[in-house]
Amino acid sequence: MLDTVREVYTPEGVALRLPAAGPVPRALAWAIDFGIRMVLLSACSMVFGLLGSAGMGAYLICLFAVFWLYPIVCEGLFDGQTPGKRALDLRVVSSDGAPVGWLAACVRNLMRTVDMLPFGYACGLVSGLLDPWGRRLGDLVAGTMVVHVPKLRDSAMLAANAPALPPLQPLLPAEQAAVVAFAERAGQLTPERRIELADIASVVTDAYGEIGVQRLAGIAHWLLGKS
Repeated sequence: MLDTVREVYTPEGVALRLPAAGPVPRALAWAIDFGIRMVLLSACSMVFGLLGSAGMGAYLICLFAVFWLYPIVCEGLFDGQTPGKRALDLRVVSSDGAPVGWLAACVRNLMRTVDMLPFGYACGLVSGLLDPWGRRLGDLVAGTMVVHVPKLRDSAMLAANAPALPPLQPLLPAEQAAVVAFAERAGQLTPERRIELADIASVVTDAYGEIGVQRLAGIAHWLLGKS
């Protein structure tokens, strides 16, 4: 299945594009996390093995933590990313594009007991192939999806330094989407082209040149609810 893009709209009418991850990158991320788990369990077995039978109980607790708490804690603490997902530039988010919460992280990972049935994550794979955004059963129940993390560009760093600014006049939904699209794609444009486009929007920025570019980036932050 090819990766697809899901569009969701904020209450302000801004379209957010969520590039859904397909089964292949998700499987590779899982394989990396599985390797990390095996290393952790091997280290625990060597340490608790020195304790003899007394260390068996501690090892079982460690086994539970590594297999079940590892993904929940990573996704809850690190913005929806386990080490495997971070290596593949993937992230778990809510279906509306919001950051994943602790409850959703718990539900989607506990549902792996169903996704693994009858063997080899067969249920999860079938669900991912049938769902237009590659969601396994755990994602459907938890209201989450796995997306590709956009690559950071120099212009994105420039926009990140711009304070959120409200537009000087109300913007139609299409105009709001155009402003957000400008901020997202500025890295693909030359500085001269960015200034040229920002000058067109001077009616809402009351500025020209590089100052207009910065103010347009600030308006994009304001539309997305960033501070």
